[in-house]
Formats: sequence, structure tokens, C-alpha cells
Amino acid sequence: MSHIVSIQTEVRDPVAIRSACDRLKLPEPVFGQVKLFSNSATGWAVQLPEWRYPVVADVNTGKLAYDNYNGRWGEQKQLDRFLQGYAVEKAKIEARKKGHSVIEQPLEDGSIKLTVSVGGAA
Repeated sequence: MSHIVSIQTEVRDPVAIRSACDRLKLPEPVFGQVKLFSNSATGWAVQLPEWRYPVVADVNTGKLAYDNYNGRWGEQKQLDRFLQGYAVEKAKIEARKKGHSVIEQPLEDGSIKLTVSVGGAA
């Protein structure tokens, strides 16, 4: 039986953050305090392409801190790509922990279809 699932992403797993960065060929995330334009944030800093300041993930709250000045200092689509990559990597990690296999299929509209088979290994 097939199920469609919508996911609201909370960024809480450093391993999935690193996997998303690898997937998107981004620099490795770095943990620490990061200066944004008018304040600072502590967490896993991810440098997105052509963003002036990094995105900082607080894995305790699942929230992201960033300043892209309403798109002037970084395009929203780069953040969306990272969140999509994180969600895919986290779903694969969790499915495999439970012994399920996962098949990933990119779709024409830019979305990604994951098929999780219960009981299989991949």
C-alpha cells in the first residue's frame, strides 16, 4: 500500500546535516558560534552557495538562524535545496536504522521521491 507523506523539517541531526552537505557538495558544517549581520548564533554552520552569512542549525531546538536580507544576501532556493537534502538524508538514515531499504528517485519538478521497503536492505 502506498502512502504520501509531507514533512516539516526540523534540523536536529548532525550526521544528516553533514550528509546533506556532502550530497550538495557544500563545505563541511562547522560547530560553533557564528556572527550573522546584527547578532550571532551557536550551532552547526552551513555555508550555502553565494550566501554572505552561513545558516546555523541549533540541533537542540531544530531551528535555523540565518540572515539573507530578504534574498539580497542569499537566494531562498539555496536554503530550500539544503532543507530538501537534509530531509532526504535524515529519512534514509532512519529507515535504514529500522532495517528498511530506500530507493531515491529525482522527479522532473525538482522534488525527490523516496520509496521505503519494509524489511529490505539497501
